[in-house]
Formats: sequence, structure tokens, C-alpha cells
Amino acid sequence: MKKFNLENIPKTTSGFIVPDNYFEDFSKKVLSQFPDETNRVIPLYKQKSKLLMAVAAILVIGLFIPIFNQLSKPAEELDLTTLENHLSYQTNINQYDLISELDEDDLNKMGATIQLKDEIIEEHLSINSDLERLLSE
Repeated sequence: MKKFNLENIPKTTSGFIVPDNYFEDFSKKVLSQFPDETNRVIPLYKQKSKLLMAVAAILVIGLFIPIFNQLSKPAEELDLTTLENHLSYQTNINQYDLISELDEDDLNKMGATIQLKDEIIEEHLSINSDLERLLSE
């Protein structure tokens, strides 16, 4: 094999040529393409007013949601037969619990609507043979 020395072998050129002063002028060319405007810096104390407005808006919305819900759907009245059925099928409620929940106005309203005549009471007692049980209650 023939000995060769890398220093003596003719070298081929790559074909790429770098212009003169390319690397010295590169940063200047790139920076000249950017606009000279500087961005405005908004201090945090000026942002505080926007933050306060956002918090106030959230609070107002949060306070008006329950009010809006009450105004938007009408209150449904309770059907008396449904209430009576519910109370009659509840085994843990007795008459004394119900009586303890009534106030003076409720008792007055009940007294005005219940009108018993002596004839009706006598007729019921004459038909009902278990008079002693009724008297003991």
C-alpha cells in the first residue's frame, strides 16, 4: 500500500462560501429586523381595579342566583289530601307530636271549622257500642 500524508493531498472545496464579516454583522442584521417599539409595562396597582371589579361581579352574581331561583319558579301549594296521607302513613308521628306543633292561630282556625251539634253526637254514641273505650280516650 502506498503511504499518504493528509497534508500533501490536494483538498477539495466544499462549495459553500461565507461572505466577509458575516458573523460580525449577523447580530446587527437580526436585531434590525425587530421593531424598535418597547412593550408597555402595566404596574400591578393598576391591575388591582380590574381584579376588584371581577370579584365584585362574582359576588353580585352569587347573591342574585338564589333570588332569581325563587322568583323564576312559582311556589307550589301543598295539597291537603297529600299532606294528610303523608302524615297518616308515618308511624313515628303520633297525635301528641302534631298537637305540640300547632300554635294558637291554628287551634282557632280548627275550632271555627268544626261544628258539632248535639244531635250528631248522640246519634254517633247510640250507634257505637263501645262507649266505654270512647270515654276513656
